[in-house]
Amino acid sequence: MEETVELIEGKVDWKGRPAQKDKHGGSRTSLLILGSLTFESMATFALAVNLVTYFTGTMHFDVATSANQLTNYMGTSYIVTIAVATLADTYIGRFKAVLLATSIEFLGLGLLSLQAHYESLKPPTCVMLDPSSTCVQVSGANAVLLFVALYMVGIGSGGLKAALPAHGADQFDDEDEKEAEEKSSFFNWILLSMCVGGAISLTFFVWIEDHKGWDWGFAVSTIAMFLAIIVFAVGLPQYRIHVVNGSSALTKIAQVYVAAIRNRNLQLPEDHDELYEVRLDKEAADEGAELLPHTDAFRFLDKAAIDTSPENPTPWKLCTVTQVENAKIVLNILPLFLCTIIMTLCLAQLQTFSVEQGVTMDKSMGKHFQIPPASLPIIPVMFLVVLIPFYDRIIVPFLRRLTGIPTGITYLQRVGVGLILSSLSMAVAAVVEAKRKRVAREQGMVDANPFVDSLPISVFWLGFQYFIFGIADMFTYVGLLEFFYHQVPRDLKSISSCFLWTSMSLGYFLSTILVKTVNRATRDVTSSRGWLAGNNINRNHLNLFYWLLSALSLLNFCVYLFVSKRYKYRQGSHEDGSSRLRELQSIHDQSRSN
Repeated sequence: MEETVELIEGKVDWKGRPAQKDKHGGSRTSLLILGSLTFESMATFALAVNLVTYFTGTMHFDVATSANQLTNYMGTSYIVTIAVATLADTYIGRFKAVLLATSIEFLGLGLLSLQAHYESLKPPTCVMLDPSSTCVQVSGANAVLLFVALYMVGIGSGGLKAALPAHGADQFDDEDEKEAEEKSSFFNWILLSMCVGGAISLTFFVWIEDHKGWDWGFAVSTIAMFLAIIVFAVGLPQYRIHVVNGSSALTKIAQVYVAAIRNRNLQLPEDHDELYEVRLDKEAADEGAELLPHTDAFRFLDKAAIDTSPENPTPWKLCTVTQVENAKIVLNILPLFLCTIIMTLCLAQLQTFSVEQGVTMDKSMGKHFQIPPASLPIIPVMFLVVLIPFYDRIIVPFLRRLTGIPTGITYLQRVGVGLILSSLSMAVAAVVEAKRKRVAREQGMVDANPFVDSLPISVFWLGFQYFIFGIADMFTYVGLLEFFYHQVPRDLKSISSCFLWTSMSLGYFLSTILVKTVNRATRDVTSSRGWLAGNNINRNHLNLFYWLLSALSLLNFCVYLFVSKRYKYRQGSHEDGSSRLRELQSIHDQSRSN
């Protein structure tokens, strides 16, 4: 008797054959995806925290401009996720999208290595904080090379973030109780992989950049990126690959709004069953296509599904009910999405101004070792390396028994915890900065050159703000990744992670705008010509800026509470991540009792 082969709906292997549960996907296969992410994090974490030093010390931008250049780069890295997700969904698939993105990132890092190595591709060496030095900012062809290479890294990194989490989630089957729980853990392990790679990057890679030179630092990042490509590609025969459907989810959503506007003068039928919908044939159902039931929310969008065309209506004039419901889901998520932007605004300061603070402080760790300021994020990263497995294997199962929710607490509760912690982190940062400036005044070192004389205050004081924000990271960003993935229907899975990355992108761009706005608003009321102006951070008013961010974060948290309490989970979703798994658990328990 032949053994029955269990196939996975909507998934194929690398040769286009239906994926088999026993041969493709699962937690073991996802380890290759996590391994690739670990190497990619090794390559890029050091850039996120140390590039501002490269911009000031090597390319000779001033402090505020360096901070803005970094946040613009980070913002671009995340905003590109939308384009890559659409490309993956419509044309090339998630596996090829990851492979293409990592290759672009690899080439960008290689170009950065070359520029850092050859003196002719950089401005002449000088000391930015020495008044007697004449520093020339990078310009011309060298500036073009810098930004082309930098944004190739950004585009590649963003592309990987767009496609890799969804590709990893494709390795698990929601209809299988064990795999559904494993997928929930997978999102936690994504952050753990980033932390492991980040820990190596923030210590070993940063040390190389600071002690062996930027050319060596970028070179080891390039090697790590090459290993990321190899590890990911090796898993091809074992992957469950999502079938490309040839249409973009974002385009379909845009069609709903265009059709609703074009049909705005039409009268909605009393019976919603009269709205236009297609029927699934067996082949479409087997491929995992999904029809969504009608809801009464945002009724104005229902006009997109009023059928008045005789034959072959254009999709920009008539949409299906499922299309309309997809658009409603995105609109329903939008207020929550907007509430998460402010957290990345706070993160941007830890990657820019906090590093500049660390440059001025005592970096001694024992008698013979000094920790690079850019390595300070290792404090929350190492903590998360320990906390994430503890949270996933001990805290979540304990909360699961109390609440009946597979993730322990709901996604929105998890996000809320992170948002309030980000406000606390900025308040702590303000207190620490006030203390650092007081030490500078008391010691008569306000105008001291930090590369020669460090302030007599340990750089580890900055660890408190990094530590608190690291915990906020674990709650908010992982919670958002899971929330967006589970709340969108199957047609939008490939762009689900883009909600998080786009939120982060807007946060970075908002940081650039806020820094410029604050400097302009305070130009005439401060001796430094702005809270954040100039190269001497001891004469700036960074502590006031941190208090502003803390207040904005607290206000944002209050808005989030109001919005999240009124959020309604979509019909047919996991609703708090629990309904489907509870049903599976009930079936499992009944089968065991029988």
